[in-house]
Amino acid sequence: MGQTARVSAIVWTAAVSLAAWLWLLLCQGFFWRTDVRLPPERDPARWPSVGVVVPARDEAEVLPASLPSLLAQDYPGRAEVFLVDDGSSDGTGELARELARRAGGLPLTVSSPGEPPAGWTGKLWAVRHGIGLARARGPEYLLLTDADIAHEPDSLRRLVAAAHAGGFDVVSQMARLRVESLWERLVVPAFVYFFAQLYPFRRIGRKGARTAAAAGGCVLLRAETAEWARIPDAIRHAVIDDVALARAVKGGGGHIWLGLAERVDSVRPYPRLHDLWRMVSRSAYAQLRHNPLVLLGTVLGLALVYLVPPVAVAVGLATGSAAAALLGGLAWLVMTGTYVPMLRYYRQPLWLAPLLPFTALLYLLMTVDSAVQHYRGRGAAWKGRTYARPDAVVGEER
Repeated sequence: MGQTARVSAIVWTAAVSLAAWLWLLLCQGFFWRTDVRLPPERDPARWPSVGVVVPARDEAEVLPASLPSLLAQDYPGRAEVFLVDDGSSDGTGELARELARRAGGLPLTVSSPGEPPAGWTGKLWAVRHGIGLARARGPEYLLLTDADIAHEPDSLRRLVAAAHAGGFDVVSQMARLRVESLWERLVVPAFVYFFAQLYPFRRIGRKGARTAAAAGGCVLLRAETAEWARIPDAIRHAVIDDVALARAVKGGGGHIWLGLAERVDSVRPYPRLHDLWRMVSRSAYAQLRHNPLVLLGTVLGLALVYLVPPVAVAVGLATGSAAAALLGGLAWLVMTGTYVPMLRYYRQPLWLAPLLPFTALLYLLMTVDSAVQHYRGRGAAWKGRTYARPDAVVGEER
């Protein structure tokens, strides 16, 4: 009797999981599709000027692979790069100047803002300093890009042409992250997959839709939009600054776009699970508004959607319950199918798709660890700085 009740509970839970997957498949903005790429472009009659702002803190390891690509941009208008050396201890600023001397290309200004004042995250203080330097040149657009992002020579041209053609205030691309080590193969494509599930790209670009997000590695922003949206001052506390920026712009009536990149890549390596764990856990609890109830709901939701299907299959096979095995198997199949396009985008073997429940379990544990670190007073961190009490702005980013 007791075993029958337990199996029955598994059957019903598997049915709910399958229903959840059918809803995600059909009703969550087709998040699983990877065809949202840079929108149609049209060359402007006059190419606007652009200020490229690069916040950099201890980035000497990756700059040789990224900065020359920015300096080599084939852009018909006026463009200048402003690299903000945010208190680096590894010679980032000196290396940037040396790379510019060797590579030539776009003009480079290297500056340092000093320590951030109270109420500012370090990265956004660096961005504010860089935007201030750029505004002195009167640019019409600002490209905010991270120090680990490499751009193909036509990247800036295509971003500006797309923004011009679509009348966008923000055009952002999710850079293709590095996928070489075993842990990168398991975790990185899922990171983008989960992000798209939270913020379906199709909804982001739709006027009137509430969904707003950007990818901080590559954000083209109209300079006048930055002024009326008070970027970055309005989001100065945000740990997850890209989503906060998008919400500030879209909340003010701006038109934004986010999609997957084809010619913009992150060169930062995450060879060990520890590196990826730290990347996710540093801000995961901020996504949940530092709310224990939201954390509990997230854990239960991840378990229901990602962990129940393989458990139901195992229980069904062990107990002879065809219903549990069938419902769990169907949910697992839908889950696997929605992950395949992202694996193809990352050029990864498709046998990784059925392993998504294991990867989801890792993300669940990372999220719980993020909450534990928060309540231990360690808070979120960026490049050696810890923010124990992130602002409520972060809590609005979801």
